[in-house]
Amino acid sequence: MSDINDWFPYPKYRPHQEEMLNAAAGTARQGGVLLIDAPTGSGKSSVVSALLAESSGRTILVAVRTISQLNTFIRELDMIRRKKAGLKFTYLIGKRGMCPLGGLGDVYRRCEGVKAFTNALMRERAMKGSLVPAQDPEIIKQIKRQDRDNPLICPYFVRSRVFLEGDEGLRLVPSQEIRKKAEKAASSVVNPDSLHAYAGGLCPYDMMITSAKNADVVIVNYHHLFNDDIREQLLVSLNVEPKDLIILVDEAHNVGDVVQGIQSVSLDERDIQQASHELSSLKTKVKGVEAVRHVLPRIRDFMDGLRRSTEVEDWFDPAIFDRILTKGSLYPSMAAIVEDIIAISDAIREKSLQNADFRESAIERLCEFLFRIHCSATDPAYLTLFRKDDESVILEVRNIDPAGKLQEIATAHHALLFISGTLSPLESFRQYYFADLPVTTLSIPNAFPQKNRLLLASEDITTAYRMRQDKGNIDRTVRMITAFSGHPGNLAVYFPSYQIMADYAARCRLMKKKVFIEPRDAAEANEMLAEFLSLPKKKKSGILFAVCGGKWSEGLDYRGDLLAGAMVVGLPLAPYTQVRAMAIQYFKRKFGKEGEFIAYTLPAINKATQALGRVLRTPEDHGLLILGDSRFLEDDVKAGLPPWMQQEMKPVTADVTEGIITRWR
Repeated sequence: MSDINDWFPYPKYRPHQEEMLNAAAGTARQGGVLLIDAPTGSGKSSVVSALLAESSGRTILVAVRTISQLNTFIRELDMIRRKKAGLKFTYLIGKRGMCPLGGLGDVYRRCEGVKAFTNALMRERAMKGSLVPAQDPEIIKQIKRQDRDNPLICPYFVRSRVFLEGDEGLRLVPSQEIRKKAEKAASSVVNPDSLHAYAGGLCPYDMMITSAKNADVVIVNYHHLFNDDIREQLLVSLNVEPKDLIILVDEAHNVGDVVQGIQSVSLDERDIQQASHELSSLKTKVKGVEAVRHVLPRIRDFMDGLRRSTEVEDWFDPAIFDRILTKGSLYPSMAAIVEDIIAISDAIREKSLQNADFRESAIERLCEFLFRIHCSATDPAYLTLFRKDDESVILEVRNIDPAGKLQEIATAHHALLFISGTLSPLESFRQYYFADLPVTTLSIPNAFPQKNRLLLASEDITTAYRMRQDKGNIDRTVRMITAFSGHPGNLAVYFPSYQIMADYAARCRLMKKKVFIEPRDAAEANEMLAEFLSLPKKKKSGILFAVCGGKWSEGLDYRGDLLAGAMVVGLPLAPYTQVRAMAIQYFKRKFGKEGEFIAYTLPAINKATQALGRVLRTPEDHGLLILGDSRFLEDDVKAGLPPWMQQEMKPVTADVTEGIITRWR
């Protein structure tokens, strides 16, 4: 057993950091689940050094959501390696970001199909004595002739494999070149932005998978962990059993939304129309096609009925959907429909791959939807609902509770650790994520100097619906935003929605700073953000008008003078719809009174604290923070804020805010 100090790469611990690492080491040693709530600057990424100290030969899997988080762990592990020579680590960021081949369709399906065709061609040529595919004239000729938009042969895979002759015949193995590069990638730093250049003519994903097979630590994106199919493929590639894996999840406050998104599926009217065309091409080739075709108009009729609803989003009864599809059809039950459509879906998928069509078919989407709706009939963690968008009706089976999947992952693996700066209150996140599963929790105090920050909470403004049109409330909100805008440096104001943001952007006349209003288009948002962040170097400053939970509020690191203050206008609660009410009732049945807080209030508090968390990223940073809604001072909402915020927040009114800010700075 090694000591944490053998792996810890810094000369001394930050306040409370040693306690955090000891807790992580204990979980790695004994197994189980640990939730750590540790503010920015606590040294959370160093938890990986504690896991290495207690890994006992187990593989450590670090799950991150963004490239910024990936780079943080690359830097941390590189520092550990300077102390512990021989440490091997690598990363996988998903084929979408790693595949250099190009072409149409889903990247995972394209990879599967192209690799299968390439493998068959290489084996055919190897049977004729060509054991090095990259040197085979026929393969080279076919690569040069193929359509780039619809490739059938992957030149990167060709260069990554060779055949060996043995007692069991020809065996396809990684080439010496890819093995050398993979070994070097695990023993040195290959930054994500230079990965393609480092791989050269080899497959970057294949190279990094090869690199990961003998690595001590593998960094992956969330989907590698929370998508069952991808996780199972990864463990097969690594030749690792779940019980031999220690999992560390960074920025774990995002896990609920990610898991729910992965487990939800939607279906629109275009899918039904396309599915009908796809079935026509299989009329005489696959059993059950005609029976399924007669079901599709019934789904369209069901959608037409929902179109008359006055609600933009609402629940529909899956039992009624079941009856409409089966009554008068050739099927006795939804289960029988699902059985047939799975067989049809498999046939269409195989046909598409043979034709080098790597797009997801509408039948496959329909299959997944009907399977999920069939399963949801007995699982209250799923809601069946519809949405209306520009006269189109979209059906959805939405997962509202990630606990089942997270419990499954936690119990299958040796240890699972969640870390975040906003897992507060910890008990609420423990219940939400793991229900009654035994979980250890640890909350770390904010170690940044209190003198470097001012946290104000408004007593007299709100975005509560009953007050949105109140002239006095609007005037006070404008005055408070104006007072905040007078603070030196780059600033950000976050709102609950685009509509409220646009309203106040039009009302506020801020002459001293350039105003940047968050657009819906991602490319435009990135360009504007880059301009905003360039201002301090030019001795200028600006103010962002952004949306809580939007493009400019999470996952960004505004260090130093890039952001001097942030204000959240309003408690960013989700719109209270019938669907939202049903989700709240589900959690109230599960957790009692705490259920409404977990389902409705906690996500809003988390969005607000994430937005404010953009400001203070290092102990040297100074920042002004404002909670611009009186509801943050109410007991039930205040109790959901991190302990340091509860202790430091100063109630203010719009009339005195400017003076308090002026005196503080």
